[in-house]
Amino acid sequence: MARILIVDDSPSQLLGIKRIVEKLGHEALTAEDGAAGVEAARRERPDLILMDVVMPNLNGFQATRTISKDPDTSHIPVVLVTTKDQETDKVWGLRQGAKAYVTKPIREEELVTTLKELLPA
Repeated sequence: MARILIVDDSPSQLLGIKRIVEKLGHEALTAEDGAAGVEAARRERPDLILMDVVMPNLNGFQATRTISKDPDTSHIPVVLVTTKDQETDKVWGLRQGAKAYVTKPIREEELVTTLKELLPA
């Protein structure tokens, strides 16, 4: 069982993703914006982070960059989960340190595949 941090400012999205994560047998931690996500990553050291992009305070690109550049959290894979579906958004997200990019609305099977690829067996 992995510990997965879900960072999203939408309560309904947070709940939907949390259900998928828990259905797979993982522990779900949550944060409601990028700044809280960075703090939770430092404090909790999750096995993986699912990060929204469009959020107040610190957006997902900024939070991902902060997490991937911090020696204490740089080992944690970040998956951007967002409505931003342009190729330029994906390229930019991966340049910020994300390991994968999943677009909303989330297809459960795509998220499951991504988690299996990035979590240690």
